Amino acid sequence: MHIIAIQTLREFWEKHPQAETPLRAWYADTSRADWRTPSDIKAAHRNASFLPNDRVVFNIKGNDYRLVVAVRYTSTMMFIRFVGTHAEYDRINAETI
Repeated sequence: MHIIAIQTLREFWEKHPQAETPLRAWYADTSRADWRTPSDIKAAHRNASFLPNDRVVFNIKGNDYRLVVAVRYTSTMMFIRFVGTHAEYDRINAETI
């Protein structure tokens, strides 16, 4: 997958250093993946949640953090839309962010 906006992840882990290792691991695994369907993602991340507008929510570091991406399956691209704590996630609309 081509992941757009790794800078968003970097800015987050600079504020939350404990998130760096799990976010780097997610990025490394995802950038090597070739996910063409939601089922492909689910096979690799059984706790991923799928929302309207091709949004996927990943639990990071045992659900301490949430990562929301917009997926374009045909072009194998992911756009990072949000990364934050669980409390911050509760204050957004993940379907439209």
